[in-house]
Amino acid sequence: MICVIGGSGFIGTRFCKRLQFQSSAFSIQDKAPSLTFPDQAVIADVRDLQSLRASIPENSVLINLAAEHRDDVRPLSLYDDVNVRGAENICTVAREKGVQKIIFTSTVAVYGFAAPGTDETGIIKYFNDYGRTKWLAEGVFQKWQEEDPANRTLVIIRPTVVFGEQNRGNVYNLLRQISNGRFVMIGSGRNRKSMAYVENIAAFLEHSLGFGPGVHVYNYVDKPDFDMNTLVASVRKKLGRGSSIMLRLPYTLGMMAGLVFDLLARITGKTFPISSIRVKKFCATTQFDTSIIKSGFAPPCSLHEGLERTLHYEFLEDNRNAAVFFTE
Repeated sequence: MICVIGGSGFIGTRFCKRLQFQSSAFSIQDKAPSLTFPDQAVIADVRDLQSLRASIPENSVLINLAAEHRDDVRPLSLYDDVNVRGAENICTVAREKGVQKIIFTSTVAVYGFAAPGTDETGIIKYFNDYGRTKWLAEGVFQKWQEEDPANRTLVIIRPTVVFGEQNRGNVYNLLRQISNGRFVMIGSGRNRKSMAYVENIAAFLEHSLGFGPGVHVYNYVDKPDFDMNTLVASVRKKLGRGSSIMLRLPYTLGMMAGLVFDLLARITGKTFPISSIRVKKFCATTQFDTSIIKSGFAPPCSLHEGLERTLHYEFLEDNRNAAVFFTE
């Protein structure tokens, strides 16, 4: 049995669709119900050891997609509760249930604002609680694998920003702003962004089910990387808005606006689409390399094709009644 912990979300739902197509037996353990696979889903929270024990069969393969990841999480202790202690609970159940394979989705945030071209050997230099707790969780799973290295398989996947149909994260927000004509380029736009299309991530999760004992660590990146000018121009052209970027704002002014919204968020307790950390992340070069090709994996579609599929689904078709997934 393949147990997809956190499988009711964006990546998990796409992955389970692939498992269903292959007629693979799977179950979902999530604190939220699955709208797509209600019959395979069990309510379970990684913070609740008993719920995990009750929902995971003996000798399962565990896929851990559960995470606390948004920039605006409060209280901050949730990062540790979900990402670190959740990993500890999963490993406890894995020991009790005879689990020999765990696949864990970490994040390139463990590298922080890394040098362009950072691969899996990059220096760990996280800058936020999300990256910190994901790195600590990797250590929890490493310890589990080291207890029986000849028989246990640990796969750690560090995706860059993931996008795709039905997602309501940062990439979608960018695409929506371009679509409705409200986009303003902050900075020069020459910074490059590594991205990952959700169908390709799901395919790699499926591919990694075949890995043998040992520790396998991969960044997940779909190449080639776009710079922001090229990305925005391509999206505008696809949506019939021309390819020129109309409005630009210097980085300093963008950061000032982000700091103002940070202050408003603290005063009002509300969250806003603009913040200083989001401006900083938008303007940073987040360009990563990966050794995935060495695993024999070939993504089912190109990054350009994934972007076109997403734009067509979200802005050129009428899918207003379809389920959506809110992520960072």
